[in-house]
Amino acid sequence: MSGRIRLILCVIACFIAAVGGVFIGRALLPSPVQPGAELHEVLHHKLALDADQQARLHVLEQRFAVQRRAFELELRADNARLAEAIEVEHGNGPRVVAAVDRSHAVMGELQKATLAHIFAMRQLLRPNQTGQFDQAVVKALTDDKR
Repeated sequence: MSGRIRLILCVIACFIAAVGGVFIGRALLPSPVQPGAELHEVLHHKLALDADQQARLHVLEQRFAVQRRAFELELRADNARLAEAIEVEHGNGPRVVAAVDRSHAVMGELQKATLAHIFAMRQLLRPNQTGQFDQAVVKALTDDKR
């Protein structure tokens, strides 16, 4: 067998092994749970929201999705500024520090907006629904399985 054929067979075998490894890994390892997934499950499937609550929740979620996307874009821009500062300063200089501080400020604003969104959703709930919602919020904030 020529060296070229052996090389092609080796490449094919490596590709098949890599694809097989991905499939085995996905089957054996649990996929990470998205933060807030359980809270979403509670809100949409376990609290038996009435039609008015569902409509108001939909409006809140639409509004927050736009707000969250704006923060995410701002954070991406901050990361680009940080990368540029690192490239220029090659160390923890004043531009790097300023870029990190700006990024942290935006992260803080995102966290505040997220909490405001959670509290706004809670306001839609009847008293008999808030306990389960509160438990899901606490679990989302304290669960180590991320």
